[in-house]
Amino acid sequence: MSSEIDTDFEPVIGLEVHIQLKTQSKMFCGCERAYFDTEPNSHVCVVCMGMPGSLPVINRQAVVYTVMAGLALNCNIPSEAKFDRKNYPYPDLMKGYQISQFDQPFCEAGTLTIQTDDGTQRDVQLERIHLEEDTARLIHRSDSEGSYSLLDLNRAGSPLMELVTKPNIRSAAEAASFLKRLRQMARYLDISDANMEKGQLRCDANISVRPKGVSELGTKVEIKNMNSFRSVQKAIDYEISRQISRIKNGERIIQETRGFIDSTGETISQRSKEGASDYRYFPEPDLPPLSLTDTFIDEVRSLMPELPNSRLNRFTDEYQLTPTEAITLTDSKARSSAYEKALQADETVDPREIAKWFIGEVAKHINELGVDAELSDTKVTPQQISRLVKLVELKEITNNAGREVLSEMFAGGREPEDLVKSLGLKQNNDAEVLESAIKEVLANNPKAIADYRGGKESAIGFLLGQTMRATKGTADANIVRELLLTLINN
Repeated sequence: MSSEIDTDFEPVIGLEVHIQLKTQSKMFCGCERAYFDTEPNSHVCVVCMGMPGSLPVINRQAVVYTVMAGLALNCNIPSEAKFDRKNYPYPDLMKGYQISQFDQPFCEAGTLTIQTDDGTQRDVQLERIHLEEDTARLIHRSDSEGSYSLLDLNRAGSPLMELVTKPNIRSAAEAASFLKRLRQMARYLDISDANMEKGQLRCDANISVRPKGVSELGTKVEIKNMNSFRSVQKAIDYEISRQISRIKNGERIIQETRGFIDSTGETISQRSKEGASDYRYFPEPDLPPLSLTDTFIDEVRSLMPELPNSRLNRFTDEYQLTPTEAITLTDSKARSSAYEKALQADETVDPREIAKWFIGEVAKHINELGVDAELSDTKVTPQQISRLVKLVELKEITNNAGREVLSEMFAGGREPEDLVKSLGLKQNNDAEVLESAIKEVLANNPKAIADYRGGKESAIGFLLGQTMRATKGTADANIVRELLLTLINN
């Protein structure tokens, strides 16, 4: 199916995003929450196993994290919230229902700013943010005896924050932008690692299409099983094209839940879509309503860290960074914090010079470790980067030498000053030494001299490179170029 979207139609997209909160214990019991790479069914108790007679107890930290997210996303925090029973008979819910929230969530409305397809920014409106417990994991296997499923209860009962948008997203790219901004927010607040590949951030998309200019919404289809930003874009684009194709062929769109098959890039039908009435919500009888007092909300607000937009504006104002530099550095809380630690190590170093190294050479080495790697995952410290940039600023080493030193720092964690000394990279601009090296290069390359005198400007670049190689990169390229031109023209 073509990935081109028919411009006679308008996609209407709403997202339901689940974020696992990084509390110590589960939502309604004292079991350890972390389950990734753990022995199956090793973090369980009678509560998260759904045993009859067991009673849940609310995890206060999960409530704090949810309200914190609401404050960061400009939500209204109501004075009262409650938990409800959401009934559905799936095998990953042992007790036959999920403790969730229906009509009185912790957060209502709200906005999140995204990047649109034309490069501008706009706010996506939120419906709500509520809190619930996660389900168990079903692990599907096949062998010579057939197909079967295994149940791992370690995830069951983990605190899960669900954020629901209004249907005002208009493309797959906007949906991916929304998820990236949401992940950034979660990491800045330190309420979740929000890693999609580990299931810490999971997204369902509700998609419909309608002819351009029509206000009535089309029949929506829910898409599940998207575990990366790339998968989200592919799944939504495919589903938009599928629906448009069916409408143009005179076929009806069925309200259903479809799964995304990453290997084929297609969505397939899974089941008919449930409505709220199918879940038979009713107030959770084992948990009382919660009163969210002004005192409690002020307490949560006092725990809020500096958020991305605020940090971005401060970086442009305080450190005179360009908007592009500030956006790149503040995209990650860890990266922006490492940058500021480097500045604090020596306030005489130019903030923009340190920014250029962080965005360029430092980022290149970190990216080799993986998509979510940070400087803290390496042997290099922000203070070492500050001292390296200082050496370049003072012209004790050249930029090329600095890059070589940085590579060795990432390889072994050694101090930049020690590496400059042991590698013999201290800048040498002694006129006599340079002139001697240049004369030797000129003597060995008469053709390049003739080419330059014949009008071939690129020949000087070749001679410059030969001289820098002869001096092992310890000379200032500008000084070398001036001496080259002087000696050639005399």
